[in-house]
Amino acid sequence: MSSSPTTPRSVFGARLRLARLATGLPQDKLGVKAGLDEGTASARISRYESGIHEPNVSFANRLADELGVPVAYFYAADDELAKLILWFGQLNMKQRKLLLDFASQLKPPS
Repeated sequence: MSSSPTTPRSVFGARLRLARLATGLPQDKLGVKAGLDEGTASARISRYESGIHEPNVSFANRLADELGVPVAYFYAADDELAKLILWFGQLNMKQRKLLLDFASQLKPPS
């Protein structure tokens, strides 16, 4: 398994930070867009990114929607798996089917 992409205390926090930076959104703007109060948005996102707190799944889904990433990306401890999750989320349905068909041929025998 690959190491975490940065040094925050949680995989969730590291992935959230990477996704937020990739979009260029500041912490406060992301928080407000995801439904947090303007006065606490930056601090809450900062706590999530540093691993002090982790949002519930419902709020993690809102963050993922705002950042345009699959929510599973936040929880993938393996960097290569996280990259695949991001790519898979960007594919259209036809491309997903092709990839899944290809991957099924690579599956180790049971």
